[in-house]
Amino acid sequence: MLREILSRVKQGHRTMKFPAGPPPGMPDRYRGRPELSGGPCPEDCGACAEACPTGALEFDGGTRLDMGKCLFCADCASACPRGLIAFSQNYRMSARRRQDLIVAKGAETFELARALDKKLRRLFGRSLKLRQVSAGGCNACEADVNVLGTIGWDMGRFGIQFVASPRHADGLLVTGPITRNMELALRKTYDAVPEPKLVIAVGSCAISGGPYIDHGEVLNGADSSLKVDLYVPGCPPHPLTVLDGLLRLLGRIDGEEEP
Repeated sequence: MLREILSRVKQGHRTMKFPAGPPPGMPDRYRGRPELSGGPCPEDCGACAEACPTGALEFDGGTRLDMGKCLFCADCASACPRGLIAFSQNYRMSARRRQDLIVAKGAETFELARALDKKLRRLFGRSLKLRQVSAGGCNACEADVNVLGTIGWDMGRFGIQFVASPRHADGLLVTGPITRNMELALRKTYDAVPEPKLVIAVGSCAISGGPYIDHGEVLNGADSSLKVDLYVPGCPPHPLTVLDGLLRLLGRIDGEEEP
């Protein structure tokens, strides 16, 4: 036992200070919130839209990119002949409303997830228990969500924990495109969670179906059958994106618009 104690003292404090301190640095290859330059697109180009595997780019009333569909593969940025699409290192992308995940060309602000109302913050602000449901996911989102339980992230210090039973949970954290053979299981799990309850959709699959969008065996995301309270885009989202979204939902981080 003494050896373990000495080893722990030698290691020191390993949990990040976020949000009280700066977040950990992102790797150079990290692709965060997309940015659409305000420059003009060549007429009838459409190279970026053709390169996108999920149809995340729209041109109705101006160029827009739907982060709920985006796989962050950057094929659109590579295809754009004028370099009008880029992926920043900004990890803050979670939103309360589906429409807030759409990035418009030349937009100067982005509305991040706002906190729950006062009553729900009083219920969940200090203790939020979640049941994670993988509804056909590839395990990428699930793996990055699990990272939040490690010593470096220690999601439990905020009172956020995963539980084994939906009857012990305050809500669901859903990953995967909601395959038809998981539809009933997801609904039963949701029904077993006592009211009031939350639903958090993590990853492009859980938001829109991801690379499986419009396939006959998927339901194109959690909001096809459940009311979603928080959308966390990414494929998969970085653990910091998930944690940032959860803390904004609980009012631990300001939810005002960000540049």
